[in-house]
Amino acid sequence: MVNSYSLLLAIAAFGTATPVRRQAAGDWDAAYAQAEASLAQLNQDEKVGIVTGVGWQNGPCVGNTSPVPKIGYPSLCLQDGPLGIRFAQGVTAFPAGVHAASTWDKSLIHERGVAMGAEAKGLGIHVQLGPVAGPLGKIPQGGRNWEGFSPDPYLTGIAMHETITGMQSSGVQACAKHYIGNEQELNRNTMSSNIDDRTMHELYLWPFADAVKANVANFMCSYNKLDGVWACENDHILNSLLKEELEFRGYVLSDWNAQHSTVLSANSGLDMTMPGDDFAGGSIYWGPNLTAAIAAGQVPQSRLDDMVKRILAAWYLLGQDEGYPPTLFSSWNGGTGGPDVQADHKNVARAIARDGTILLKNDNATLPLKAPASLAIIGQDAIVNPAGPNACADRACNTGHLAMGWGSGTTEFPYLIAPLDAIRPRAEAAGTTLTLSTTDDQASAASAAAAAETAIVFITADSGEEYLTVEGNAGDRLNLDPWHDGNGLVRAAASAGKPVIVVAHSVGPIILEDILSHDNVVAVVWGGIAGQESGNGLADVLYGDVSPSGKLPYTIAKAAGDYGTQLEPGDDNFEEGLYIDYRHFDKAGIEPRYEFGFGLCEFCPFSPSPLSLSPLEK
Repeated sequence: MVNSYSLLLAIAAFGTATPVRRQAAGDWDAAYAQAEASLAQLNQDEKVGIVTGVGWQNGPCVGNTSPVPKIGYPSLCLQDGPLGIRFAQGVTAFPAGVHAASTWDKSLIHERGVAMGAEAKGLGIHVQLGPVAGPLGKIPQGGRNWEGFSPDPYLTGIAMHETITGMQSSGVQACAKHYIGNEQELNRNTMSSNIDDRTMHELYLWPFADAVKANVANFMCSYNKLDGVWACENDHILNSLLKEELEFRGYVLSDWNAQHSTVLSANSGLDMTMPGDDFAGGSIYWGPNLTAAIAAGQVPQSRLDDMVKRILAAWYLLGQDEGYPPTLFSSWNGGTGGPDVQADHKNVARAIARDGTILLKNDNATLPLKAPASLAIIGQDAIVNPAGPNACADRACNTGHLAMGWGSGTTEFPYLIAPLDAIRPRAEAAGTTLTLSTTDDQASAASAAAAAETAIVFITADSGEEYLTVEGNAGDRLNLDPWHDGNGLVRAAASAGKPVIVVAHSVGPIILEDILSHDNVVAVVWGGIAGQESGNGLADVLYGDVSPSGKLPYTIAKAAGDYGTQLEPGDDNFEEGLYIDYRHFDKAGIEPRYEFGFGLCEFCPFSPSPLSLSPLEK
């Protein structure tokens, strides 16, 4: 069961942080008035050019539209992603969304959004494709869970609001994605997510509603079907739920090649198609086909005009019609050509890396480190990939330190501080001798641990998007075990008889029972997935510069089967309803290893006083 005290502490901390901020840009009514005036000046080809992408790699960004010079409208630049700018140099690799959520700090989450938005604007990007509320994370192995925040809709909703208001305060359009029910990578292009109305509203729609409240400029519809109908041509989710019930006034764009029709998608609420053709430069559903469908009376002219008004209104809402920089880089030449836009954003990246680090176990007050005479550093996760942090396309390898997952939601590291990079200078200053075994070889690990006073063993678990397979994992994780036999690596080090500190860098929950069964494992630190400043943030906690303040944004179970959800080979009927993550554990009476909201603060300079609760008056 959820430990209510830990959960209440986490919620109390989150609830008393900086108040929710409101979008500072202009209001929708004024933006629509400007859009109406501009619409009146456009011919049919110009309107269709605004709603249709120009095709994959036919512009500098991953998505581009046709410009309309006579109203000052540029070729709109749409670019990934949720933790920084993809395919660009001179940008910050921020901690992933799930790590930001681990801080439970609204102010830091907001600052991350501000910084990401500033970098996007600095490169002339109009639409940054994030943040992520889908997948929510109902399946712990889900490949893209790390791009989002938490399987708890409230936590994700607040994080969405703070991220969006932060991004848009910098002038870039935020994009709430992937709407909706895209909870796994397996068969994402064919499966149907069949979700009952209550579950839809109380779980999956909830954080997207918070995105609407934040005045998000646009939504991205997902690859999957909902109740048998593709998300990007689903009248119920696009029109009934989003535009009518939630009163969303921005526009809906397709995920890349998630459109499946000309007429149905237009009439069901899709407003922009991306990238405009398939990745081979072939079929196109809109463009001339949309023009023909309107001429034939299959799509009303008013529907096209509504699409254009929504897109132009979002552009005006963010003030992108005045003084916005031109697009200054190209995704297709290594991301070069643009300015360095990092500014001092490494500071917020480090703060989130640090404050999202979670202390799970700390026997004998092992942490903070107290200048041990010798220290073994074990595991390849302790060092940067010897081939470089960006050696694998879209980060599709788990070699060296793990600081983000893989897929389209990644960015280029300007640099990566791995744990050893941050620990080494501190050890030298303290006179600590380091013994290194920076592979996952178990014999080497045992030797290194035997030669040291204390050992730190680094383990990982990675995941990503389905178009890339890493070590047999096609996006979703095959299981919830540490990769590279992390359990065996810890056993080997623990067999030396010395105290062992385990640090896990993971995209989501892993089963820790084997690791925790060893008496010599005296501390466990959840390092999360922390971006370019990962090692510095971890060292700040290990050495006691700050007290650990991170809290789990999900549940860590004792066994994988305890979660009650699994990858579905066909359609998913969402039979668990509301009961995912901690809700399922509570309902089923299953005791987790570490509950949602858990995180120790054993070397905090204070002790929590007893909590008191008062009933809510009706």
